[in-house]
Amino acid sequence: MEIVLAGVASVDEEAEAFAKEYGIGQVTRDYRRLLENPDIDVIDICTPPVCHFSMIKDSIEAGKHVICEKPLTGFFEKEGVFPEHIGQVSKREMFEKVTGEMDELQQLLKRHERQHFFYSENFVYAPAVQKCAEILRAKGSKILSIKGEESHGGSHAPHAAFWSASGGGSFIRQGCHPLSAALYLKQVEAKARGEAITVASVIGDMAVTQACLSEEERRYIRSRPHDVEDLANVILTFSDGTKASIVSGDMIVGGVRNLIEVFTNEGVYLQNMAPNNGFCAYHVDEQNLENVYFTEKVETKTGWQSLYINEEIARGYVGELRDFVECVIWGRRPQSDFALARETVKVVYGAYCSAEEGRRFDF
Repeated sequence: MEIVLAGVASVDEEAEAFAKEYGIGQVTRDYRRLLENPDIDVIDICTPPVCHFSMIKDSIEAGKHVICEKPLTGFFEKEGVFPEHIGQVSKREMFEKVTGEMDELQQLLKRHERQHFFYSENFVYAPAVQKCAEILRAKGSKILSIKGEESHGGSHAPHAAFWSASGGGSFIRQGCHPLSAALYLKQVEAKARGEAITVASVIGDMAVTQACLSEEERRYIRSRPHDVEDLANVILTFSDGTKASIVSGDMIVGGVRNLIEVFTNEGVYLQNMAPNNGFCAYHVDEQNLENVYFTEKVETKTGWQSLYINEEIARGYVGELRDFVECVIWGRRPQSDFALARETVKVVYGAYCSAEEGRRFDF
């Protein structure tokens, strides 16, 4: 079966050039034109989170399968509140609104059961996480603790600074990755052992650490949070009494940190996706390296560097798309589905409630 990238919808002025470079036939500024194309089977939503809810609804109702980037959704607006003040809305109110919208999407998917929803969480499909899942299925071990982190020096996207566009700060943008991986691995464990495991409670601590710095001192940090956090520390307690701790920073220099550590009653699995030492290089200067890619978010190419080899595979992007396409062809359920997307956002907003209220948030 031939798979074709049939169209692209973008408000970017370079969309035409992009489509021409990759041989994409249809280019439009309105994504609804893609939904009208009967030759298109799958819509891949790669927009800021503020657009996800409406685009998912429109795409499912148009009879399309949907791939949606993370996070699934968030809290973005309230009547009478200016966009620049959305981050000041009660997090409890946010939690209720967001879970209500996710319930609405869940019911929509039930009514359109022939349409697949794919949660585009690449951490789930990273070879290291997939190997860990394989071992857990084989051994039936009990996961006692999980540690996860995604941190870096800040997003290039200006909208990342605003709650009204991103639905939160470092935790929902970066922390969602290790959080989803932890939730996924606990469900792998539960199925292997014939158990039912849910998230019982969450404790969150959010901060804007760079507020103490001058603009000169922040020169190597890209993030400039307006009403969102730049550092999150979150602890999950599962219904079986086990734990997971997730860290996400938007102010950590030195490139991306993508880590998952799993501790069971009979094993330890350290999944160091980035940085890793598969290929290390040293340079005294950056001359002639302007167009040579090293790794994501790194500030310099001098000194010792950990270069990412086969990044699209190691980060899980290839495995992710392979699973989604096979699900469309064979009609099976993806490993990263709506249930995982929903649980991730529920925990994120539970953590925001906990941080604001200064106490454990119970589900």
